[in-house]
Amino acid sequence: MRLTNVSFVSLLVFGLCGLLSLSWLRGGAGDVSQPEFLILRERLRSAEEENLRRSKELNLVLDEIKKAVAERQALRDLNRTWASLSEDTRLRLWDTSSKNVLQLPSIFHHLPHLMNQVDSLQPAVHLGLRRSGVSIVMGVPSVKRKVHSYLTDTLMSLMSQLSIAEKDDCIILVLIAEVDQHYTNAVAEQLKRLFPAEIASGLLEVVSPSVHFYPDFSGLKESFGDSKERVRWRTKQNLDFCFLMMFAQSRGTFYVQLEDDIVARPNYLSTMKNFALQQPTDDWMILEFSQLGFIGKMFKSADLSLVVHFVLMFFREKPVDWLLDHLMWVKVCNPEKDAKHCDRQKSNLRIRFKPSLFQHVGTHSSLAGKLQRLQDKDFGRRTLRAGHSNPPAELTTSLKTYQHFTLDKAYLGQDFFWAFTPEAGDFIRIRFFTPVRVQRFFFRSGNTEHPRDTLSNTSVEVLPFDNVPSDKESLTDASDRVQFKRTEDGFYRVGWFQNGIAEAALDPAFGPLEALRLTIVADSPVWVVLSEIFIKKAD
Repeated sequence: MRLTNVSFVSLLVFGLCGLLSLSWLRGGAGDVSQPEFLILRERLRSAEEENLRRSKELNLVLDEIKKAVAERQALRDLNRTWASLSEDTRLRLWDTSSKNVLQLPSIFHHLPHLMNQVDSLQPAVHLGLRRSGVSIVMGVPSVKRKVHSYLTDTLMSLMSQLSIAEKDDCIILVLIAEVDQHYTNAVAEQLKRLFPAEIASGLLEVVSPSVHFYPDFSGLKESFGDSKERVRWRTKQNLDFCFLMMFAQSRGTFYVQLEDDIVARPNYLSTMKNFALQQPTDDWMILEFSQLGFIGKMFKSADLSLVVHFVLMFFREKPVDWLLDHLMWVKVCNPEKDAKHCDRQKSNLRIRFKPSLFQHVGTHSSLAGKLQRLQDKDFGRRTLRAGHSNPPAELTTSLKTYQHFTLDKAYLGQDFFWAFTPEAGDFIRIRFFTPVRVQRFFFRSGNTEHPRDTLSNTSVEVLPFDNVPSDKESLTDASDRVQFKRTEDGFYRVGWFQNGIAEAALDPAFGPLEALRLTIVADSPVWVVLSEIFIKKAD
């Protein structure tokens, strides 16, 4: 476009010059009036200035292009040169590359193999908005398990316990900690298919490390009675934790380390946030929301640099929980005091919250062949249902109820509703004794013991009492943007279950409701648990 403009200006200048010359040839300046001559001369001057300005712009653009090409070629040359150097030479060059005499250690000193490839610290897979400014980032490392993967159940448990406001104030960061690109891409696609709204909103992010991120583990020494395979497992796990912490550090105020085989208590996010903000001082280092391993451990994001640096110094030597205990010993323990004094000092840095907010449910460890039936006794009985005060109603369902887990008990908050495999056309109907103005509704399916028994392909429908003509095929909401489709029997479809949950604020245009219904539109291979029913009346 710039070349076209410059060419046009040049043609204009040439044309004006030709016109002036032609005028002089025909009879001298006398054939052109003075005003016309002045106008032509002014146009010529303006055209020359415009031509000069556009030429300068074009030259600047060409200079930038040449510079970019030269930088790209220089980077290629640098990479080829860098790859040809020995590891010791690279470290020496790294140490002396700055004009400063003193050099701070970096990740390349602990993991010098990362210098072999320029993309060694770039994620191979990344799904999500990479938003920031939230209160809590939760890191969930996940590896390939030979027997069973718990990842999707864990994510469903974490997400189902979040309110709408909490979903905007946190990030769930999943690290697929494998370098097999076929596997990582398959898991990423699965999560993208199962949680599209959560990824699109920034709640869920999925990353995997570069194939060049991990060092060669073949030279690790056995220690503490662990086999070589276990030493490799715990060493890699240390690097997985470091990767997550580095990736999450700038994204939120607090960072919480989780695992991929857990379930969460209701209101866990607000509980963690409030507990952290209510600490009398800012001297704490770790807040523990589970007593097991590295589950539910909260750090201030500002402290993650120290944690990562310490773990990287000794990632080959010990598991991460031991290293963190050593770090706290370094910070507060006096070698001249006894162990009890040291424990008291560390208790100011490591503060426990009870009851535990997370429970370990995985039986098959990520270490091949290892069975672990770890249970957090402080977690207590799992919350299988949530009770609310709902408007009086008559309840009917076409689903076959299992044992004593009836729909009436679920509606009253006394227990959860449990039914056999639903089929297309099955329904749950709530018919109010008197018409009710509903402000919002919330339905949760599945629970911590049966996270897969959820409703899918299920719509939420309402039946207005008398303010909507029965012959209307659709109803427009208050903003005139959404139309609620009418079923053959007069209900209007106002929502769908997604990831086991259906919730929405109901448009006041519906007025009082006669009934509310859940309709299953496709067969399901699993049973169904309805663990929470909340119908909030308008004030």
